Amino acid sequence: MPGLRAPSDYSQEPPRHPALLVNSKEPFNAEPHRSALVSSYVTPVEFFYKRNHGPVPVVDDIDKYSVSIRGLIEHPKELYMKDILKLPKYAIAATLQCAGNRRTAMSKTRKVRGVGWDISAIGNAVWGGAKLADVLELFGIPKSSNKSPCGGRHVEFISIDRCKEENGGPYKSSIPLSQATNPEADVLLAYEMNGETLNRDHGYPLRVIVPGVIGARSVKWLDSINIIAEECQGFFTQKDYKMFPPSVNWDNIDWSTRRPQMDFPVQSAICSLDDVNNVKPGKINIKGYAVSGGGRGIERVDVSIDGGKTWVEASKSQKAGIPYISDDTSSDKWAWVLFEAEVDVPETTEIVAKAVDIAGNVQPENAEVIWNLRGILNTSWHRVNVQISHSNL
Repeated sequence: MPGLRAPSDYSQEPPRHPALLVNSKEPFNAEPHRSALVSSYVTPVEFFYKRNHGPVPVVDDIDKYSVSIRGLIEHPKELYMKDILKLPKYAIAATLQCAGNRRTAMSKTRKVRGVGWDISAIGNAVWGGAKLADVLELFGIPKSSNKSPCGGRHVEFISIDRCKEENGGPYKSSIPLSQATNPEADVLLAYEMNGETLNRDHGYPLRVIVPGVIGARSVKWLDSINIIAEECQGFFTQKDYKMFPPSVNWDNIDWSTRRPQMDFPVQSAICSLDDVNNVKPGKINIKGYAVSGGGRGIERVDVSIDGGKTWVEASKSQKAGIPYISDDTSSDKWAWVLFEAEVDVPETTEIVAKAVDIAGNVQPENAEVIWNLRGILNTSWHRVNVQISHSNL
């Protein structure tokens, strides 16, 4: 593509913060230490997890860069950045989460395949850009459409990058047209992150943001948008990011029996403590995040200091000075809440957190019941161990 290219090697990678925990160097996949996530409601760009499937693309000439809009539409054309910038700009607070977040913990139940993420393959940002519904309307597809005039039912996003899983081809995925054309779904063609131009790791110059959905559908480094009759047939839609039962293994798997994962389930994690902690007896402040997919707010976060026998309710917050109400328009429906609870811990114990969303969905008690061979969607109760030290008393 003129203006944007995909390198064939890793010699032109962007700089990254040295505090990131690197899970894979090539391609680069990294997350911050969990404590960084609860320092602010909006995750700083440098501490937002990095998820790549190949070398990071390079922009040579932003003025020549364009996105091809094609497929089941009457008049395919190129859309340049100046065209997108003319459309109404929206700022949407949305939490992105890799489907493999907390995979490392699930692998302790039974081995799984995939990048070994801890609990920080997640972040909350304010994304700036044009709504996809407005863009598609320029091409004769009305808002809130289930089907385009030419028979399209899905919107495919194709990147410029190169992935080994696609045999050197680009990353691609799709969402239903009904979601893409729904203004209330807030699907963006984003060019800003936290009020600044996207950086390279996060999709510069243009990426898709699909709020409330696993990060795999928010395609970066956008090359083209394809209106298609059936869902994307690419690897990451058809042969990855699907939720299988514990009985399925690599010998009996049939990818066609499961739909591509979209919304992520209700999730929470404790970020103020590591997996194992040595502390003095007394008050401990428990902090973490909770979020649910599909725009479902968080109704409650429960914290236990006895492994789940008894519980206390944590306080929840989003924006400073504005009380969080799970189903109120004053709250950011696509974004996480940060929770906090002060507890008295007199002896060595296991501290647990679980969240409940406004639909009454609650996290499962353990990873065994949701184990799957790819290790996605580990939303089990989050547990940390606290060892009480009396040595300095």
